[in-house]
Amino acid sequence: MIRGSIVALVTPMREDGSVDWERLRNLVDWHVEQGTHAIVAVGTTGESATLGFEEHDSVVREVVAVANKRIPVIAGTGANNTEEAIRLTRDAKRDGADACLLVTPYYNKPPQEGLYQHFLAVARAVDIPQILYNVPGRTSCDLLPETVERLCRVPNIVGIKEATGNLERAREIRERCGADFMVYSGDDATACELMLAGGDGNISVTANVAPAKMARLCDAALSGDADGARALNAELEPLNRDLFIEANPIPVKWALYEMGMIDRGIRLPLVTLSEAAQPRLRETLRRSGLLEA
Repeated sequence: MIRGSIVALVTPMREDGSVDWERLRNLVDWHVEQGTHAIVAVGTTGESATLGFEEHDSVVREVVAVANKRIPVIAGTGANNTEEAIRLTRDAKRDGADACLLVTPYYNKPPQEGLYQHFLAVARAVDIPQILYNVPGRTSCDLLPETVERLCRVPNIVGIKEATGNLERAREIRERCGADFMVYSGDDATACELMLAGGDGNISVTANVAPAKMARLCDAALSGDADGARALNAELEPLNRDLFIEANPIPVKWALYEMGMIDRGIRLPLVTLSEAAQPRLRETLRRSGLLEA
């Protein structure tokens, strides 16, 4: 299965909000060259909430084509409408994704039985490896470990992106579900410790701007090199903090724009990074060696 540094890739956009296909292709090639282990296309960081069905499918299809089996591609296909999630997951399988990432349904606040039935329905409908995604800070919906334990028995539900930052939660999931069920961090600040405690990788925002260093951190942590992993984590800590100075993906898209990697486009209701926050993030990028002093 997929392990290591998994970038939650931004979707590059021009200033008018249209997808910048050339920049998208360049980013995929760059991540392969920098040692990123896998890509999530059209997740939260990829602005999945504001892409239409056809755009969503097109971005996944393009990332798959450019990656060209050099590294795996995981398609974000979650939704708060079960039929919509099934459609997106079917499309991702058709378009060659290696796996799908499905966020918990947002806004409608299903109970645990509803969550179980939702993910079970998608898994039964589409035969592709599926990774659960728990991020209650965004969805107001918490997928509890006992529900994850029920879902891990479904053959093609293969792992979870646990974005609470709660290491005890991740350990409990590992204990309940066993070593064959993949546990990924969805929180850059605590990812190093989660991997050292037995996790399988980091679905990372920070990897968008520092892919090589994040890949080395994950390699070290997964090989049990705690000192090496923690040293690299200390270097990345300012980025892990300041790339969340405003709602993701506002800061990371602005950072990539400053680095000359993408245009400044972002879709409403998100807007570009506030002028008040820009000096702090710019200085962090400079100190991290990502911008010239």
